Amino acid sequence: MGIDLPQFRHLVDLSTRFRPQGRSLMLGRQRLRLNVTHRKAANGALKAAGLEMRWRELTQDDGFSETMWDKLGFAGIETMDLSDYEGATILHDLNQPLPKELEGQFDFIFDGGTIEHVFNVPMALTNVFRMLRPGGRFVSVNGMHGWTGHGLYQFGPELAWTFWRRACGCTVHRCIGLARDEDVPDLNLPDAAETGVRLKLCGKLPNSRVYLYYEVEKTPDSQYDGIVLQSDYQTRWSRSDGADKAEDISERAAT
Repeated sequence: MGIDLPQFRHLVDLSTRFRPQGRSLMLGRQRLRLNVTHRKAANGALKAAGLEMRWRELTQDDGFSETMWDKLGFAGIETMDLSDYEGATILHDLNQPLPKELEGQFDFIFDGGTIEHVFNVPMALTNVFRMLRPGGRFVSVNGMHGWTGHGLYQFGPELAWTFWRRACGCTVHRCIGLARDEDVPDLNLPDAAETGVRLKLCGKLPNSRVYLYYEVEKTPDSQYDGIVLQSDYQTRWSRSDGADKAEDISERAAT
């Protein structure tokens, strides 16, 4: 996908809230897709964040994004990919289990549209979780709506809340529908488990392409338990179990 203007705005904002103390990693070597038509909006995002720089200072001749990351405070960002054809510094197939030497190595990981191209998504997400240090953050920007045919999958907000919040015990700082159309406002995507009802997004999504953008933090207590269940079903099952138990107690009391 590459980092376009809508993503750029959020990454600039992130840089004002979080600065990694250790290693940073980018899944796939992402390009920075800004050009002169974006200069006003890009410079506006930098100014709003209190950063004294212009968008041109963040670009590099080969079109990739390492300079941007360096300028935003994610210095020395490394790249993981299956192949080194784009100059990745770490070679690993996310379909496969992570080697021990990469566990707990990164304070920041960015996925700007890589996991949607990985068939074994559960393994890829587990690998990311294992690579993060406690206190580290993971930002994911993958297709949610309008990206059919682009990758193997499109993702919904339930993935962020169910896997990262409940199965891993991480803090979800942000989960939104991020439109590629710069004029479309962000769509907040809350946790359906809080109401027990699935999000009703029909008619709320624009006709343009929409990313699922989420930001999670691995806490010292985070631990993946291997159990991932959709929240509204869990709510129904727990209510059903409670009703069944109440009925059983009532029947025993009657006898």
